[in-house]
Amino acid sequence: MLKCGDWPIGICSWSLQKDITGVAEAMKEIGLSHVNLAVRSAVEDTTGRCLEEIKAQNWTISSTMLNLPQEDYSTLETIKATGGVVPDDCWQRTRELFSGAVDVTAELGAKYILMHMGFIDESDRSGFNKLYERVRHLADVAGEKGLKLLVETGQETAEELRRFLEKMNHPAVVVNFDPANIILYDKGDPIESVKTLAPWVRHIHIKDAIRTDKPGKWGTEVPWGQGQVGAGEFLKTLKKIGFEGVLAIEREAGDDRFDDIKMAAEMLSNFKE
Repeated sequence: MLKCGDWPIGICSWSLQKDITGVAEAMKEIGLSHVNLAVRSAVEDTTGRCLEEIKAQNWTISSTMLNLPQEDYSTLETIKATGGVVPDDCWQRTRELFSGAVDVTAELGAKYILMHMGFIDESDRSGFNKLYERVRHLADVAGEKGLKLLVETGQETAEELRRFLEKMNHPAVVVNFDPANIILYDKGDPIESVKTLAPWVRHIHIKDAIRTDKPGKWGTEVPWGQGQVGAGEFLKTLKKIGFEGVLAIEREAGDDRFDDIKMAAEMLSNFKE
C-alpha cells in the first residue's frame, strides 16, 4: 500500500476510463489498494454481476461516487443548470439512483458516498432552499445506513459552502475537498479554502489546475504538481488541519491519464516536509 506520510494513497476509478478489470490491473501496477469507486454501473446492473466483480477485488474503498446522467460539464453554465440535485425534472431519478448507490456502498463496506450536490446560490432564496432540502433528504437516506454523504467542492466559494454546512448541521454531511476544483471554477485559493472547511473535510482528491484568465470559463486541469494548487504547501496544510483520510488521485483530462496518475502517486509517496 502506497502512503504519503500517514495518509493512504488511492485512485478515482473513473479517471482511468476502464472497466473493473482494467482498474484492478492499473492499481496493481501502480501499487495502490485504495479506490474512490464510481458505482452507478453497479446500481443500474440488475443482474448483480458488476457488484460481485467489485467484491472479488482486494480493494479498500475510501468512498463510492455517484455521477448523475443529466450532468453536463461542457461549460460552467451547463453544469450550473444540470449538476447534482438542482434539475427538477431529474429529482425523482436522482433520488432512486442515490438510494441504490447507498445500498451498494453499504454492501461494499464503505462508509462514504460522494456526489456533486449542485451550485449554492445564496442570492436565489427559493433555489437555495430547494437545494438545502434535497441535500438534507439524501443525507437522511445515507445516515439511515450508517453512511456519510461527501459533498464535492469547487462550485461555490469555501465561505459559501461553510455557511451552507453550518446551516445544514447534519451529522451525515461532510466534505470531499478537491483543490483543483477551487481553481477550475475560479472560486478562491485552495490552501485558504481547505482551512475554511477543515472541520468537515474527510476525503481528498489529488488534482491540479491552472486558473482561467477569462472570467466565466473553465480553468485548465494539469498533472499533479504542475498547476497552481501548490502541491507541497497543500499537503503541509492538510497535516496542520489534522486531516486523517485518504488522498485519492483524480485525473479527468490529458492524453496519458495512467502515467499522470502514476507520477502523482510517486510524488505523493516521496513527499517529505
